[in-house]
Amino acid sequence: MNKGESHEYLIEELRIVEEWERDQKDLWFWEKLGRLPFVLLDKLTPKVLREKIGQVVDEVGSYIQSGGRYLIREEDIIGKFSANPLSIADIAQLPLENMDRVAEDFKQSRTRVAALQGATTGIGGIFTLAIDIPALLGLSLKTLQEIAISYGYDPKEKNERIFIVKCMQFVSSDIVGKKAILEELAAFEQEGTDKQAFSQLQGWQEVIATYRDNFGWKKLFQMIPIAGILFGAYLNKSTIQDVGEAGKMLYRKRRILERIEKIG
Repeated sequence: MNKGESHEYLIEELRIVEEWERDQKDLWFWEKLGRLPFVLLDKLTPKVLREKIGQVVDEVGSYIQSGGRYLIREEDIIGKFSANPLSIADIAQLPLENMDRVAEDFKQSRTRVAALQGATTGIGGIFTLAIDIPALLGLSLKTLQEIAISYGYDPKEKNERIFIVKCMQFVSSDIVGKKAILEELAAFEQEGTDKQAFSQLQGWQEVIATYRDNFGWKKLFQMIPIAGILFGAYLNKSTIQDVGEAGKMLYRKRRILERIEKIG
């Protein structure tokens, strides 16, 4: 733990995170109707594109098991901290403010990428929307991995990949779901809890489908060619902003609690 961080400092930083948790609001009513546009999307999208969606969603789900092609190069993240060689374990000992700075940089960078991606896929309306959904899921996973390493956690470990998917669930859940996930994550470090969480994710296809469906109503307007450029850029940007903010706060809380526990 960084010696410059007092118990009082850590308690205050924990209070900030817990205040953010309390501020998480329920989804708007129209967001709860998110499944409806995907019923339409399934009917209008050619079979080849529906199969492509299914294939990529399967790949995202397999991330829990092996990381697959969504695992990132940790060297690229570590280089943000120092020109000298560091390990993820070294990062875990750095001051919290250093972690916050790097995590925020990644969140802002990925948000810009998401806006560009949304504008690009918004050009073609409903057909490029079918490509945009799994691409946005992949970007969410990569953003959360970068934030995990920024706080000294290794996404190559299966329990960290479970934590990352739980962060994604948190973003797409209503207020009841958010409360349940916060309770799960609060006990994440306890013995056997990661196994219990993994058991809950055995039906990961439903998890990913729920995450996808929550884009539905918001993405409806992106089905309009050309006009979808503006909608796509804004919606993808806001999605990754939410994912990045949730990942930053939830990983930050874990690191703070661990340091408070070490102080005793």
